[in-house]
Amino acid sequence: MVADPIGVIVDLVLGQQPEWDRPMVAGVVEAVAGGRAKRRQLAQALLDRPGVFADGRSPAPRAVADLLIALNKAGATEISAPMCAECGKELRTVQRRGEHWYCGVCGPHREPCAACGQLRRVSCRDRDGAPRCSQCPPDEGRDPTPLIVDVVAQADPTLSAEVIAAAAAAAAPQAGQRRRLAWALQDRPDLLTGSAATAPAPTVLRLIDRLCDAGASAITRPACPGCARVIQLHRPIGGKWLCRNCTAKSRAQPCARCGAVREAATRDEHGRPLCPTCLSRDPANQEVCVECHRRRPVSVRTDSGPVCAVCRPVRTMTCSICGHDGPCTVSAATGRPWCLTCHKRWARCAVCSRTRPIRGGTLDDPRCAECARDEPGFWRSCPGCGQPGRLHTNRCTRCNLHQRLRELLGDAHGHIRPDLCELFEALTATERPNTLAAWLDRGGGPTILRQLQAGQRVLSHETLDELPIGKPVEHLRSVLVAIGTLPHRDEQMLRLQRWTAELITSRTDPEERSLLHRYAVWHVIRRLRSRIGDGDTTYGQARAAKRSIKSAAALFDWLVAHDLTLATARQGDLDRWLTTAAPGDRRDSGNFVRWARRHKLTQLDHAAQRWDGPTGVIDTETRWEQARWLLHDDTIDTADRVAGLLVLLYAQTASTISQLTIDDVQLTNEQVRLRLGRDPILIPAPLDQLIRCLVATRSAHAVVGSRQATPWLFPGGQPGRHLSAFRMAERLRELGIHASRARSAALFQLATELPAAVLARMLGIHISVAAAWQRASAGDWTDYAAEISRRTYR
Repeated sequence: MVADPIGVIVDLVLGQQPEWDRPMVAGVVEAVAGGRAKRRQLAQALLDRPGVFADGRSPAPRAVADLLIALNKAGATEISAPMCAECGKELRTVQRRGEHWYCGVCGPHREPCAACGQLRRVSCRDRDGAPRCSQCPPDEGRDPTPLIVDVVAQADPTLSAEVIAAAAAAAAPQAGQRRRLAWALQDRPDLLTGSAATAPAPTVLRLIDRLCDAGASAITRPACPGCARVIQLHRPIGGKWLCRNCTAKSRAQPCARCGAVREAATRDEHGRPLCPTCLSRDPANQEVCVECHRRRPVSVRTDSGPVCAVCRPVRTMTCSICGHDGPCTVSAATGRPWCLTCHKRWARCAVCSRTRPIRGGTLDDPRCAECARDEPGFWRSCPGCGQPGRLHTNRCTRCNLHQRLRELLGDAHGHIRPDLCELFEALTATERPNTLAAWLDRGGGPTILRQLQAGQRVLSHETLDELPIGKPVEHLRSVLVAIGTLPHRDEQMLRLQRWTAELITSRTDPEERSLLHRYAVWHVIRRLRSRIGDGDTTYGQARAAKRSIKSAAALFDWLVAHDLTLATARQGDLDRWLTTAAPGDRRDSGNFVRWARRHKLTQLDHAAQRWDGPTGVIDTETRWEQARWLLHDDTIDTADRVAGLLVLLYAQTASTISQLTIDDVQLTNEQVRLRLGRDPILIPAPLDQLIRCLVATRSAHAVVGSRQATPWLFPGGQPGRHLSAFRMAERLRELGIHASRARSAALFQLATELPAAVLARMLGIHISVAAAWQRASAGDWTDYAAEISRRTYR
């Protein structure tokens, strides 16, 4: 087995053309040779018969002919072009029959026509597989579209003949494909109603997709036979079409070395499969790296020798847009280097004032692709909207998106339903049509909208609740709420109620179910509702409520397993439960036991744990170093700087920071005030300038949704919602700031300097929490007043 096929092929080519540059030859070879198997096959064929470079004669694999053609296009003078095996003509394109190459005249196979009997080129084959020439088409004629229309119309009478014909033409563009499609549907009409996983040709699957996109109600997309998911089917395995995941699993074999059941990367000399891990560990595929001097798989070859993936050189340049040094590529629009971060950066162009990807200029003076390369004739104007751009199709991305949304949300004539008009306008007005097009290609929202459109169902929260629970449904719900189609509701509270109902229903004992319902609904959830008031439930609050309810259910399960109830259990039984239960259940079960004792349901007693102060190390020096770093480092994102300083200086939690709105910031010409508690706090310099910059430059991360300005100071990834507390804490952790530890250090110092009442009023924490921190920091102001009263003055 060839260990380095590219290196072997390049050496053989340079033996014929020694004046060529090695990197140039490697580029030509890599463009022709595809994956690992094809490269090894090509290298082995050239090693077995290197004379093909001189005579260009077959038999040889097709990849050899492609390589000879590519080398001749590159200007090779000592390498022959591939020759026709029959007439000896030099070939620019290859037709292959068996192991030989032929030209366009000698290549097509000739057989006696089943109709006229003459020896001619085979144009097509009839239903029985007999050859037909171009003068004798099958009995169905040259265009079998009417047969397809008849079969589909019988399965779904609501579809018009024009729609079916257009779908058939898109699914099978060639007449022979449409003919085979018609034969398959005539033999098995059930392929249109869910049995297409056993279809004989992929055109059946493409036709079903086109018909479902056109609004067919009786045509059914097939489910994958392997995983039973209604998903795009990828490849036939054993006579059944499987999805990509099941196709990969079907290729899994036990590795001959490690025994792991995985898709084989290659085979050894005995034909046994080897997994990718064992292939990389194979000594035959390893060489000594010239940089680290370790035997590893070769990633790239340089002039000095083989280099592994760890030591592979990275081309580092200065980005022409942001000015940072790092891995860069050369832009096709400007010919200057730009980094991967700027490749994904969007901004408002300084010339045309359109929000587009940055392709030139600088961060202060960004330019889109059209304005960065303003050359006559390089850009074409879209015939739909007239905007210039590089059109990969007949129209630009926005016009294609506009047409696709009309097909998705409208009827056969393109008319949008009244309750979907706001959604259509919001989606078509998005500033990033490429991202929205990718969302329509990969997301589950289009499938949901097709279901709503096909059933003519009213678009409401109840309708979305009936659909399968998942991220596509929730994201679509947030889009509809953001644009005003659906009213706002507390999703975390509804999920908590739904989860609680399912947990209570799963209990078999009626008395146990009644007690759990009283505790969960009328104590835990009711107390949570009174705490949040008119606000929304956060993820952390819902999670804490779930922990309390789950610990109560775990205690019930333990009591049932030991033939006990709340009334018959004794304190020793509870102590035994506390020694064997999970740590989370031990901590949270106290709430349930104390609630049951207050309602005279048990005699058990569960002591409450009092907070005696922080258990971690209070590192004041690190806190001030991080604060100075955030105040003066301009390379950090402004949102991260403001959030980190609110934690380090004002002891705010990630949940509180993420829920700040513009109304909490009071801006005047002279000062900035921020409302964290009941009274706003005067923000000193330079933090006030950072907050002003954040208010002016903040932007929502959600591409699909409302274009209106978001009210949140830290917008999130879903339209109309703020950044989650988990993501806020994660971003601070990436900067080296642990939110809980930094907040403890800030509270510890502030509690020694301010009274508890002032601390609670200014920072928005509860008075009991402020008093507890004051006691922990040995700064209780009541003790100070008593000390002053006992002093004697002279």
